Amino acid sequence: MVPKKLFFTKGVGRHKERLTSFELALRDAGIASQNLVRVSSIFPPQCKVLTRKEGQTYLSPGEVVFAVIAENSTREPHRLIVSSIGVAIPADRNTYGYLSEHHSFGETEDQAGDYAEELAAEMLATTLDVDFDPDTSWDEKKEIYRISNKIVRTSNITQSAVGDKNGLWTTTIAAAVLILPE
Repeated sequence: MVPKKLFFTKGVGRHKERLTSFELALRDAGIASQNLVRVSSIFPPQCKVLTRKEGQTYLSPGEVVFAVIAENSTREPHRLIVSSIGVAIPADRNTYGYLSEHHSFGETEDQAGDYAEELAAEMLATTLDVDFDPDTSWDEKKEIYRISNKIVRTSNITQSAVGDKNGLWTTTIAAAVLILPE
């Protein structure tokens, strides 16, 4: 049961009920008709990243689907919320990488996305024995990772939203949806 493909998606929902705002965020992300099982944060060896559109073609309504999900909700008017998934993919595709989930209040999409990406990269770097100073900036670490030739790519998908002005629940999600071989 090792996934061979995955895709990233994100969404936002607003409703007077928290659960319904979550459902609407899932609909916005295109994964509301699946039974989602949250898993921890390993990017499988030999896994291919698909576009959202490509990935959704592999899904069926009612299917049990594994996903790494970041979620956040608020009903506070004008409150900035964000959900982000970061990924770090090793150069050696026969080994695993990392996915990280991050959700916060008051951060921009860029701030949260960089943080999630950095989390995933640091987790991978520590398993690959890449020497780095954890107190250096993300830009400096990216350069060290690039020079090491052990981490080939990092990225993130991030969804932010501002709490509804009338106090409706606002929910953000970001997800890495894993697709098992047929």
